[in-house]
Amino acid sequence: MEYLLHILILVCMFTALAASLDLLAGHGGFLSLAHAAFYGLGAYTSALIASSQWAVGSGQSFVIGVVAGMAVAAAVSFVVSLPSLRLHDDYFVIATFGFQMILFSIFNNWMDLTRGPLGIPGIPQPVIFGWKVDSHLEFLLLSALFASFAYFVVYLLTSSPFGRVLHAIREDEVFAQSLGKNTLRFKVTAFAVSAALAAMAGSLYAHYITYIDPTSFTVMESILVISMVIIGGAGSLWGPLVGAVVLVTLPEALRFVGLPSSVAANLRQIIYGALLVVMMMARPKGLVGKYGFGR
Repeated sequence: MEYLLHILILVCMFTALAASLDLLAGHGGFLSLAHAAFYGLGAYTSALIASSQWAVGSGQSFVIGVVAGMAVAAAVSFVVSLPSLRLHDDYFVIATFGFQMILFSIFNNWMDLTRGPLGIPGIPQPVIFGWKVDSHLEFLLLSALFASFAYFVVYLLTSSPFGRVLHAIREDEVFAQSLGKNTLRFKVTAFAVSAALAAMAGSLYAHYITYIDPTSFTVMESILVISMVIIGGAGSLWGPLVGAVVLVTLPEALRFVGLPSSVAANLRQIIYGALLVVMMMARPKGLVGKYGFGR
């Protein structure tokens, strides 16, 4: 039962993460390879605040950490998005890949702050206004609330006039500009919201695992989240959830085949790659998506 709850918690976390990327990549058409960096920013910010004496004394280190992580990620996203979003297509992907590598290097080498490869252990479990989350069932409830919040924010934005402009930018940015829309402002805002929601998921991950290190926030993690958006379906309400369910439960199914862990890890990457190739050839829109990544 505990194992099943653990899988469901991971599904909820990655659903929130995939939904945040879908706002940018699915609805806006900007494929970012930096999402794991914002995920890591939220995790490290929350972990560092939870370890500080001031936050521990306040009794609300988790709430403070989540809010601070989202604020830090949103602020950093402006530094990245303002120059990067002036680029298009492949150039934008390369720019976000560069930022991902820069932030991973900071996580891995700033020993005084992040402890580098040693990671940050002993992150306390969440306490929310007196409610201590210390069981798998309570964590499942909390992660489901986080995923629902991410879904609500994305739905609220994409079903509003803001979302219609974002869709117009995706289809033809020059046409949107000809209508008098400040497309850069819309793109920067979408990038900031996407980064903040990713950081929120990172904060929850840090307090759930109680230990983080840079290996959890590599470019491979960004590719995993992109895979969830592509396989589930871009621009769809249910796409991130479907993608998260498929790509979280699939590796766990390999545990029951009896393969050695070293073989299963490599086979997992092969299956991810094969799924991406099949989906892009057979159904570019994903399982339940509205948009493909091709023009």
